[in-house]
Amino acid sequence: MSGEDIPEPDRVDGAPHPRETLHLVGQGAAERAFLDVYNSGRLHHGWLLTGPRGVGKATMAWRIARFLLATPENAGGGLFGDAPIAPATLDIDAEHPVARRLLAGSEGRLFLLRRAWDDEKKRLKTVITVDEVRRLKAFLGLSAADGGRRVVIVDAADEMNTSAANALLKLLEEPPAGVTILLVSHQPSALLPTIRSRCRELRLVPLSPPDLASALSAAGSETEAVDALAALSGGSVGEAVRLVNLGGIEVYAAMVALFDGLPRLDRLAAVRLADSAGGRAAEARFDLVLTLMDLFLARLARTGIAGPPKPEAAPGESALLAGLSPDAGAGRGWAELHQSLGARARHGRAVNLDPGALLLDMILKIDETAGRLAAR
Repeated sequence: MSGEDIPEPDRVDGAPHPRETLHLVGQGAAERAFLDVYNSGRLHHGWLLTGPRGVGKATMAWRIARFLLATPENAGGGLFGDAPIAPATLDIDAEHPVARRLLAGSEGRLFLLRRAWDDEKKRLKTVITVDEVRRLKAFLGLSAADGGRRVVIVDAADEMNTSAANALLKLLEEPPAGVTILLVSHQPSALLPTIRSRCRELRLVPLSPPDLASALSAAGSETEAVDALAALSGGSVGEAVRLVNLGGIEVYAAMVALFDGLPRLDRLAAVRLADSAGGRAAEARFDLVLTLMDLFLARLARTGIAGPPKPEAAPGESALLAGLSPDAGAGRGWAELHQSLGARARHGRAVNLDPGALLLDMILKIDETAGRLAAR
């Protein structure tokens, strides 16, 4: 495949790549935290950008990279030794030469460490390998003579295999001069403790409904059902884009309508929902339905403890959740089912069970549990 045809592992389908997004919505606190450290003159060499998947961690990494590479180290210094002006934002003009080179992928002072293309298998590798970290070491060695700042983005650090993680750890333990390493991590607890200890954490948070609406508009995925989308996506722009592209709001509404009759299940409607995600060609929809079913059960379990979550993710959802999970005992019952069905789904996928049959079996288990809890 040509370079233009190779898929990018750090791109969300239907959304701009993080390097193409100049502005980041809803993460002002994280940006101010980074700038406070930068303006103190004690910039740490390793940064761990954490938070739920899809809230803008990669976009933040590219914003920081653009800022560091475009901002002279003595920015604001006057002819007579005036104190540098402390930058108040990470914004860099889109026409700045660094911004243009980053967008074109031609900035020689940045290295992007991510999963590589496997020429033999004609697909992206499933992990970041040690070979990619060796390429990073070669890059740092070759560019050292140029001087100035250099930036490394690791997206995502969770995808490094053990050998790659150990190799990167050596760079964090003995960082080259002028290098800032930005590690994007969705599950920092799974990283080597020694990697975490050598990085300063910058935590990003889920977006509020207004911020999510702004981010979706910037990504070209506008929707009127912002509250429902915020509830289903957990404030994740990446997940929200996926839900919009796959009709997730409509699927969840159909699921709520189906379960509204529990414990008297409409079996024909159940079969239709299961069949809609069956077959190999419907893999994306199968993943979507599994995700939304898992979310429905989690919201059921929480309802028994704290009441229906807000906002509603579909019309009539609050009343349905309250009816099926009226107290803590019911909440525990739904929590147990949530756990067991999650394991069932993972096993079914591992052994390639028919998606439609697997979904129908899960729906019947939900109906069975509703009947048992109602009869208490």
